[in-house]
Amino acid sequence: MQGVSAQSLAAVLEAVDDVLDKYGDPEALGRELFEVVDVLDSQPTLRRIFTDSSIEESGKNGLLRDVLEGKVSDAALDLMTVAVARRWNEMRDLADAVEQAGVTAYVVQAQRTKQLDELEDELFRFARIVEAEPRLRDVLGDRTAPLSAKRKLLDGLIKDKVSEPTRLLLAEAVAGRHRSFLAAVADYQRIAAARRDRLVATVHVAAPLSRDQERRLSKALADEYGHAVHVNVVVDPRLLGGVRATVEDEVVDSTIATRLEDARRKLAG
Repeated sequence: MQGVSAQSLAAVLEAVDDVLDKYGDPEALGRELFEVVDVLDSQPTLRRIFTDSSIEESGKNGLLRDVLEGKVSDAALDLMTVAVARRWNEMRDLADAVEQAGVTAYVVQAQRTKQLDELEDELFRFARIVEAEPRLRDVLGDRTAPLSAKRKLLDGLIKDKVSEPTRLLLAEAVAGRHRSFLAAVADYQRIAAARRDRLVATVHVAAPLSRDQERRLSKALADEYGHAVHVNVVVDPRLLGGVRATVEDEVVDSTIATRLEDARRKLAG
């Protein structure tokens, strides 16, 4: 999001903490916010009214209560009151912001139960599994397939192998709001990392790293980017040696394979 929507998103995400300080139960808030996203996605008239800056805030709040009161908790209603009071560049931005608030609530749950590291690592590992299995990727990302069927398949795959916050977020990732299942998981990883104000780096290496090597690599990247960095390691023997790190959209490549390919191109030229 950009411009006024980015400012509104920041206000909504800040309100997540305020609401949870008042009411608690981040898991329940996350679940209800995703239910609200489903309503917004299915009701374009509601999205239009809630994002129309010419409509008085009191009118939006009245409609909001008509739609949600008695169906969601006071916590979710308070959060949505903040959301509809803000200005948005596009109608979709409101639903996207509520989704990010729902993800943030689940991330807070992981943080409170000391499972935030697990959450980040499990999202990354499952994404790698899906990325390596094209048929699985196609099934989980199929927007024409019933959501209940995709979630049943997902439950069969993960069973009790991941933490509860991870299970909840993967179940939302298959809903198909994003351009792909993997894009949804990547966004959820980014939100989880942002909770601790740190970047996510995907690091490809030729051989497994020790814990000490991972810590030193994370520190080097943090020094370079001025932020704490969570490192996801991918072992790829084809690299021969060196490191290829992707941070946000920037690639830092010092692998032997890349240097050899550069030399080959120069010789061929």
